[in-house]
Amino acid sequence: MKRFGLSKYERIKKKNEISRLINSGKRIHTNSRNLKAIFCFGEDNSGTIKIVPAVHKKAGNAVWRNRAKRLVRESYRLNKNILADIIEEKTLLLMISLNSINKRKHPQLVLSDFQNDVIELLNKIKDHILKEKDKTGN
Repeated sequence: MKRFGLSKYERIKKKNEISRLINSGKRIHTNSRNLKAIFCFGEDNSGTIKIVPAVHKKAGNAVWRNRAKRLVRESYRLNKNILADIIEEKTLLLMISLNSINKRKHPQLVLSDFQNDVIELLNKIKDHILKEKDKTGN
């Protein structure tokens, strides 16, 4: 896994992984409620983090939604080392979606709109995983 890359193996593409994530994942929000994340551990033991950005259709037109997904992906790519240190042998599935950001409120999107919120989400996920490890004793 490259330090700042985001290969095709680090993206969720399978329908069963997405449904597993939605059905049994833990949901967290940023303090500003702009972004939310759903995460859970996958079935395979490759020790990677797989991500999928999600934007609801009502948030804006296709161009705006695609830009939002690109910016979320880029924010994650630049800060994925926050989680990479604590994932050993399990695969972490992660969905980052927009919660209160839409085209009416934010017609022009820039990377700084997402950067701090993605870092906050990744730190919250890291804290949650570390707490779970302490509970189980692993």
